[in-house]
Amino acid sequence: MNTASQQRGMSALGILAVVAMVGFFIMCAVRMAPHYLEYLSIREIVTTVAREYNPEEQSIPDIRRRLESMFNTNQIYDLKARDIEVFNKDGRTYIDARYQHQVPIMGSIDAVMKFDDLEIETGAQSY
Repeated sequence: MNTASQQRGMSALGILAVVAMVGFFIMCAVRMAPHYLEYLSIREIVTTVAREYNPEEQSIPDIRRRLESMFNTNQIYDLKARDIEVFNKDGRTYIDARYQHQVPIMGSIDAVMKFDDLEIETGAQSY
């Protein structure tokens, strides 16, 4: 007969619970990672377009065409170039590419990824 002081470790049910939790988090990471990597590409594209913008030679439609071209080249699917706002405010041009993406995890469980740091002033050198 084993006493309580001789028993050590987790039960099979405890191990199963830990494996299920770890598996769930790995599944979440696998489903969310491609969208996060696409966000990094979008951020790089928007930053590049904003840095290369020259107001004397280009207009807002030129920015939109450049974004559309770069999104097409880099196969960006989470955000469409037509959903990006390009506007003038106080004599400066801004590109607002903030968006959120809903990722289905399993059943009725979804993860919402919100990328709200993509409002960039064109011509500014600090990104």
